[in-house]
Amino acid sequence: MITGLDHIVLVCPEIVTGTAVYSALLGRAPDWQSVSGDGAATALFRVNNTALELMAPHGDGPVGERLGEIITDDGPGLKSLAFGTQDIEHAHHRLTRRGLKPHEIIPGESRSEISGGMRSWRRFRCADAETAGIKTFLIEHVSGAPEPLDAPGGAVASLDHIVINTPNPDRAAALYGARLGLDLALDRTAPEWKTRFLFFRTGGLTLEVINRLGEDHDASANDSIWGLTWEVADLEAAHERLLDGGFDVSELRTGRKPGSRVFTIRNGTLNVPTLFISHDPK
Repeated sequence: MITGLDHIVLVCPEIVTGTAVYSALLGRAPDWQSVSGDGAATALFRVNNTALELMAPHGDGPVGERLGEIITDDGPGLKSLAFGTQDIEHAHHRLTRRGLKPHEIIPGESRSEISGGMRSWRRFRCADAETAGIKTFLIEHVSGAPEPLDAPGGAVASLDHIVINTPNPDRAAALYGARLGLDLALDRTAPEWKTRFLFFRTGGLTLEVINRLGEDHDASANDSIWGLTWEVADLEAAHERLLDGGFDVSELRTGRKPGSRVFTIRNGTLNVPTLFISHDPK
């Protein structure tokens, strides 16, 4: 039903600045940029296994007004998940049966300001109350979906994992595993980190759902998308590129996963905690 995480939506105050920030951060230009008639502008950065879509208010329209409200209330940051499917009607039927109360399927289209090409899709949104407050969509591409370009040296090639915070890990296990049908690859409590980890795999990346132990959680409170870990082939080159670009980055260090090394980008990511990672091919 779900083929992977098609894209993540990052809401930012202004599209030109946001695009410049993420072009510098990811080391690659956007694959698609567009302006809609409902008050929004977008920039899409597609990597090997997903995409990051920046959205910002632009002109007048209901979507632009809503984006402005989100920024005023919550600030910029990661707001939505869009999972891919190859059969939108089947996915809608299955998720209706599983109690996610999907809205109607609607079409969409966009023209690229970069190439002039067109793309089209169909999508639906699940009820926020059923997805622990994270705006969750399913999308089927109809035509013109951009393919990722080869990553330049030191640039991001793919998304290793996305981190979601939850006050209710059992609810998250039911949502992402039983209802959305993702592969639950790990459910581990690590007392040394005071955290319970649930890893869900889909389309070559991991959704890492974490619950902080020992905190006074309201189990009925919403989940939140927390941060991103981007994968690069050459960590040293990426580190040097970001230092040269003026980013505040940590030293390189050994990651938690065997054979991995990482570094942190401390700020300048539009309110998105960000890690870069590389894996020893051996």
